[in-house]
Amino acid sequence: MPTEAASVPAQAVSGNGRTVCVTGAGGFIASWLVKRLLQKGYTVRGTVRNPADPKNDHLRALDGAADRLVLLRADLLDPESLVAAFSGCEGIFHAASPVTDDPEKMIEPAILGTRYVMTAAADTGINRVVFTSSIGTVYMNPYRDPSKPVDDTCWSDLEYCKMTQNWYCYAKTVAEQGAWEVARERGLDLVVVNPVLVLGPLLQPTVNASTDHVMKYLTGSAKTYVNAAQAYVHVKDVAEAHVRVYEAADAHGRYICAESTLHRGELCRILTKLFPEYPIPTKCKDEVNPPVIGYKFTNQRLKDLGMDFVPVLQCLYETVKSLQEKGMLPVLPTNDQDQPMITPTITSPATIP
Repeated sequence: MPTEAASVPAQAVSGNGRTVCVTGAGGFIASWLVKRLLQKGYTVRGTVRNPADPKNDHLRALDGAADRLVLLRADLLDPESLVAAFSGCEGIFHAASPVTDDPEKMIEPAILGTRYVMTAAADTGINRVVFTSSIGTVYMNPYRDPSKPVDDTCWSDLEYCKMTQNWYCYAKTVAEQGAWEVARERGLDLVVVNPVLVLGPLLQPTVNASTDHVMKYLTGSAKTYVNAAQAYVHVKDVAEAHVRVYEAADAHGRYICAESTLHRGELCRILTKLFPEYPIPTKCKDEVNPPVIGYKFTNQRLKDLGMDFVPVLQCLYETVKSLQEKGMLPVLPTNDQDQPMITPTITSPATIP
């Protein structure tokens, strides 16, 4: 019987005989990262809070998991558990982090946990660390020129994050800066991926914060949409970006992972076109001010590594279909059975009025 690695296309198998660790392996991005690493032939050690918890069963069901995935109990605030998890690995993907604006739940695990991960990586002789940061470490700065795209040189302003009580951006910024500090002190090879809001199909059995961003507009819980704009990216692209920067010998610094920006009104209009049966809001909460224009960004560094991004329309379509298939969103009958089907892979947001 052929091994799982043998069943992977030859050009994709770059991880044969290589062992890496993914922290917080059961999370939204991390689950897809584990899936991609297994597809490429890697042996993966995934850290979770409780390996026996059924909520991690989706990881055990992945192709190749039976032979090349080990789930280990580890705590970001327990350095010894991290050292044990990293032993025998050549690389680390640090994806574990809470996603909340509750400072008590966000600050310590993100900041101190990241420092412990970096220190444990250095102590165990890890070759390269890929850190899942956030666009929140990049654009939260009132002093930047809004006419210029944010790029890998931009940093969020910590005082502004505190003043606006955006503890997620604050904690992620301090965490990333701390990671770079430890990398310099210990001679670690660190590469950072900075994703925007991540959407796409779920592997895990629960709704995560970014997916709820879309789901609230479909369930009727949001009666209006806010006057705001957001950049989006497909979770598969985020996982692929992590693997590419890990495998590219000359990869360095920070990589903004984003596909395109939508105003919330445009987001809702797209959802209405794709899924008209749901009570998607049609009015903005702020009807006085002009629509907010989102920050510009550049994803050229990832394109230079050969990345092609999934269009945001397809990303939204796959997100909703996944919620339906997992029973998290009821499948409602459409009012007009004669309505033509929209093909998300060839329709662009610009064509939707």
